[in-house]
Amino acid sequence: MMRLTLTGFCAFALLFLTCAAAHASQPRKIGNYSDWAAYEFTENGNKVCYMASQPTKHEGDYTRRGEIFALITHRPGEGSRNVFSYIAGYPYRSGSDVTVTIDSRDFTLFTQDDTAWTPDQDADNRLAESIRRGSRMVVRGTSSRGTQTTDTFSLRGSAAAHDAITNACK
Repeated sequence: MMRLTLTGFCAFALLFLTCAAAHASQPRKIGNYSDWAAYEFTENGNKVCYMASQPTKHEGDYTRRGEIFALITHRPGEGSRNVFSYIAGYPYRSGSDVTVTIDSRDFTLFTQDDTAWTPDQDADNRLAESIRRGSRMVVRGTSSRGTQTTDTFSLRGSAAAHDAITNACK
């Protein structure tokens, strides 16, 4: 069973708190769901819920790499749901794309620094639904140094984690 490491969770929480406005609470775990975990926190008086996982396998010719996370976030106070983001653990090559393959379906993400996102809400919704229904996700990207990486995720528990964040952030 995949578990987010304490270091990884702290780094992820720090990322959210750093990126968030000054009035954000500490994330609270809603629960573990096989290979995914669900969390909630309050930011500027609005609830934010997200689910996260780390790869079961990561490949590439690199010597050092930070923590890797796949996330889906709901921010009902902003009217956003199913926002997919991917933290690679390294800075991406400028202007590069990331390919996410779920079973046999491909999605293209744009990159900035060490994070990749879908281009719009429709793509977020399609990707979130594929994660819920799929069994395996493979993410391919290229670092700023030209290193190609392939990260493989189990999607076991993703539907339950998604249900948990959806219920927490109605």
